[in-house]
Amino acid sequence: MTVANAELSGAVLPRSFFARPAVEVAPELLGLWLWHGRTAVRIVEVEAYEPDDPASHSFIGPRPRTRSMFGPPGHLYVYRSYGVHWCANVVCDAPGVGSAVLLRAGEPMVGASLMAQRRAPASALRQLCSGPGKLCSALAIDATQDGVDLCRPGGSPRLSAPVGIDPGRGPTGWVPNPTDVIRTTRIGISKAIDQPWRWLLTGSPHVSRRAAQG
Repeated sequence: MTVANAELSGAVLPRSFFARPAVEVAPELLGLWLWHGRTAVRIVEVEAYEPDDPASHSFIGPRPRTRSMFGPPGHLYVYRSYGVHWCANVVCDAPGVGSAVLLRAGEPMVGASLMAQRRAPASALRQLCSGPGKLCSALAIDATQDGVDLCRPGGSPRLSAPVGIDPGRGPTGWVPNPTDVIRTTRIGISKAIDQPWRWLLTGSPHVSRRAAQG
């Protein structure tokens, strides 16, 4: 698919979609496209973080580096993990709440060769965006995108409905069929590890870590 064709087909989401708790928004982000420049991925794995969640950056209240997480819904909150990797989150709920969804993994849809150049020496397509740090590296997302409005038509980065689908939640929109989604506990954290706030698309080879079976 060419960038031009995809650009004409993907419709930007309304802000009202994000104005809900992260645990409601998170599973409905699966299947959406995240664009930045001439690259785009299909989101295949997410994690929710709420203000009363000890694993969340918002748990102790607003700080300078987490300011975007408390901003209006539909914006991007970007932070650096362990001083090495950038991680991108979608801000949810009302301003001042501190609710967000971590974008953990994506399937390359447009510009895979450019992503591979950014991710060198990664070789396999399924490994280009199979983790929050890899995702940001492949899409060239860093601190300069912190606070960006994801709902702006033609903006970058931005979130859009799958190609050929108009915005609108429900069975005729982009919301995945429940049988296509796995819900499990979050990974890579040391607090609130039993919260089942991680969702991934069933069978996707692009997730950061497959859910345990049985």
